[in-house]
Amino acid sequence: MEAIRPVPRTLLRDRAYEAIRDAIVAGEIEPGAVVRDAELAERLGLSRAPVREAFSRLVDEGLLESKPQSYTRVTPLVASDVRDAAAVVGAMHELVTRVAVPRLSAADIAVMRAANERFAIAVGTGDVDGALRGDDALHDVLVRVSGNRAAAATVARYTPLIRRLERRRFGEGGSCRSAGLHERLIEACAAGDVAEAVRVTAEIWRGLEELAD
Repeated sequence: MEAIRPVPRTLLRDRAYEAIRDAIVAGEIEPGAVVRDAELAERLGLSRAPVREAFSRLVDEGLLESKPQSYTRVTPLVASDVRDAAAVVGAMHELVTRVAVPRLSAADIAVMRAANERFAIAVGTGDVDGALRGDDALHDVLVRVSGNRAAAATVARYTPLIRRLERRRFGEGGSCRSAGLHERLIEACAAGDVAEAVRVTAEIWRGLEELAD
């Protein structure tokens, strides 16, 4: 029975946070919707405590807003919030790109190419989840190789605010990212051209800032 041990409280909190965050980003819990800890705890098969902790984190990250003794609800999509988030996340990606490019291996480049292929196929077939997974996988290579944990944490914190808008645009038949831009980024990385990789990264994230307008 040694293998059966209590699940750490932090894991329950993280599980609740990720599930609720993903539902908000996906639009399953719509902007303005009131959320209740008891209801979500029951749906997740958890106690109310980790759900409350998840609520607190989501309020801090801008996906929920709360009025004590009154309500907790999903924040509306606000253009200025998305622009601010895209500016911060873009700056972090430029930073990690600058550090990561000289460290990239052939295997890393191969992972980026495969991710972009999945991204392009998903965009072509209207697979929103697949497109965003491919996009994440591509950019995550640079974040990982850079080794900058502060930048990684900042990207993880603010990217969901941007994803909400991207998902809406995909749902309306648009495309928020370009496989061609990704390809330019990959070629610059493969050539070890730091300046070009940073320029393309800035272009990608500038497009997301403009999308909020």
